[in-house]
Formats: sequence, structure tokens, C-alpha cells
Amino acid sequence: MRKPLSSLLVVTVILLLVASACTEEKKPVEKERPFLGYHVLLDSIIRTKHGLFRGLELNARSKDIFATERHQPTKQDANHLFYEYTVDSTTNYLIDYTLNNDSLEEISVQVNCKDLELSSYLFCDFKDYYAYRLPNPREDKGYVVYNCVEGERRPFVVSLSDNSSPTMGILSLIIYKDK
Repeated sequence: MRKPLSSLLVVTVILLLVASACTEEKKPVEKERPFLGYHVLLDSIIRTKHGLFRGLELNARSKDIFATERHQPTKQDANHLFYEYTVDSTTNYLIDYTLNNDSLEEISVQVNCKDLELSSYLFCDFKDYYAYRLPNPREDKGYVVYNCVEGERRPFVVSLSDNSSPTMGILSLIIYKDK
């Protein structure tokens, strides 16, 4: 009686070992970064290479902004949608969408960073990203300005500035219609 029981036990253990060795481990699917070669924060701030910012173009409707942001704004009135994001204990950013008759007129982004080296790095990455996408940047007194005309659309301006203090990195990105 003992021999069949011990044989059954050995076979069961072998089958369990084989079964556990054959099961595939499910690896988390890594999402490809949209901005390889740039700091990882651009992935969360700009999000996508489509559009001027976060997949949006000027003249977008408020429903497009709500779909892009995926949650309710921190503050909202008839002409503004304001969002606040905290990345970590040292970095946050604010986005202010200005609308006129439910048409996006301006996007204003402010990135605040307690790490001045990171702030400087991000400023250079923003400059490089928009310089690659948009023509003829002009630099003057800490501002980088791109004047653009795309197809038959009205001209627009992308303005990037570093307003950092000795204790806080403050980067501003403003995209607006050129009048």
C-alpha cells in the first residue's frame, strides 16, 4: 500500500513542477515613450507628438480639451479651463486653456520645479522639441519664440521662457493665435 501511495506522490510532485515551469509569467506591457531622447517629464506634460500640445490644436472645442485631460478642471469659467498636476514632491505644472466662443485661443503652461538642474534640462528639452517641429526660433532675453503659419490656418506663436529664481525653476510655455 505504501509503494503505490509514494509513487502517486512522486508523480504528483513531478507534474506540479512541470506545470509551474510551463506557465508563462505575465510581464507588464511597457508603453512606448512618445518622447525618446527627451526627459521623461515631457511624456506627462506634452503627452503626444500630435497637435501643438497634448494632441490639441488651436481652435479646438472645450469637449476636445475635456477628452484630452480625462478629468475635471481644477477651476473653470466661461473662457478658461485650469488644470493642476503634481508629478512628484519637487515638480508640478499648471495648464490654463483660454477659450473664446468655445474655441481654443491660447494654451498657457507653467512648470514649477524645486530642482534647478532639472528645470534647466527641461527648458532645453522644450526648446529642442519645438525647434524640431516648428521653424525659425528667435531667442532674446531668456525667451524663445516660434512664429508659425500652418497651411491655411491663422498664424500662431509658441513662446517659451525660463523665469527661474535662485530657489525655484519656473518654465512658461504659451501657445496663442497671432493677431
